[in-house]
Amino acid sequence: MPTAYVLINYEIGAEKDILNKLKTVPGVIEASEVNGVYDIVVKIASGSLDSLKDTITRDIRAIDRVRSTMTLIVIE
Repeated sequence: MPTAYVLINYEIGAEKDILNKLKTVPGVIEASEVNGVYDIVVKIASGSLDSLKDTITRDIRAIDRVRSTMTLIVIE
């Protein structure tokens, strides 16, 4: 099963709203706020690599007040 980690930067003050929305995205296994260069780390899995990419593009990157993302696809 394709898995990825998505690193997210968001606008200041948007963390609670974004975390709540991430928890409703199909395939999201875990979403945690972190300190460092990125603000949130999301673990996501899907049935196919194409489905995984679609979820990241349509569901995660489209969340209001997400400024940028970096996707790390796990090598199986």
